[in-house]
Amino acid sequence: MINRRHEACLGFLGLICGLASVPALGTEGGASLYLPGLRGPLAGIVPPPGFYFSNDFLAYSGELSGGRRIQIGGAVLADVEVEIRADFLTATWVFPLEALGGRMAIGASLPLGVPRVSAGVLIEAPRLGRAFAFSQRDASFVLGDPVVSGILGWDAGKFHWSLGASVSVPAGGYEEGELSNLAFNRWVGDLFAAATWFDPEIGLDLSGAVGLEINGENPDTDYRSGNAFHLDLAITKNLTKELSVGVLAGYYDQVSEDRGEGNRIGPFKGRVTAVGASATYNVTVAGTPVTTRLKVLREVDVENRPQGTIGLFTVAFPLGGPAPPAQEPIRARY
Repeated sequence: MINRRHEACLGFLGLICGLASVPALGTEGGASLYLPGLRGPLAGIVPPPGFYFSNDFLAYSGELSGGRRIQIGGAVLADVEVEIRADFLTATWVFPLEALGGRMAIGASLPLGVPRVSAGVLIEAPRLGRAFAFSQRDASFVLGDPVVSGILGWDAGKFHWSLGASVSVPAGGYEEGELSNLAFNRWVGDLFAAATWFDPEIGLDLSGAVGLEINGENPDTDYRSGNAFHLDLAITKNLTKELSVGVLAGYYDQVSEDRGEGNRIGPFKGRVTAVGASATYNVTVAGTPVTTRLKVLREVDVENRPQGTIGLFTVAFPLGGPAPPAQEPIRARY
């Protein structure tokens, strides 16, 4: 039997892998450590001790039209279209010993992929010696900044909750002046809390997560991005022991202005609400439980950001063979 703890592993791995950067207006290049809907089903559950691996494939398409401007790599652009195809690889270790009465885990993530960015107009790029021009395009395979995370989680019957922090380290393949970048080239921290109420008898999961993203300055462009609040909500129902479906919502609100000597677009603050759905399917491959999940969200209420569609396909499994038995509150009973 495939049990619910496999999904718990997926929810946890998604929680610590909040590193996808979707270009938008607000923070520099619109790159944010937070992706709407990433912390969804079972977000508050930390799985049993062991090693876990997760691969998240992101597909994003969006546009910023109407003459609105965005600054990427020191260049100010308008009429921007964005397409991203990227993988986010995450390895996690849940410690065998408890801390403060809860399970503790650490993880590391690495993004890689191909952002495709095109702009109808390049308004200015003084640091690069460029003037007004039309039709700028860039697409290349790049590495993003690695992200390290820590989390601590507790259980009380059907209720599960966790606290954590992630840090994006500016060590990726950033190039000033290039439109195609996954790296932020700045320190980014994210403090978050998540909670899940899960009833294994009826297979119903109610989950939510809140967080604060704290941005540093890009030393190459002298651009300091503002900080942002974010919120995720998810309702999921098991249809069978293998299949579950649900609805998702994500909210992002930049609470402080961009600034710095290199900022040429003013104190913009971005905001977006995204809604969508998820589907999860559990299988066993060569004796190892594997959880797959598809999420699709549409950005519906947008300010100072492009409007687009987010697709996220995740595959997660324990490393080294079958994971240890689940605790009773996590195991499904069908």
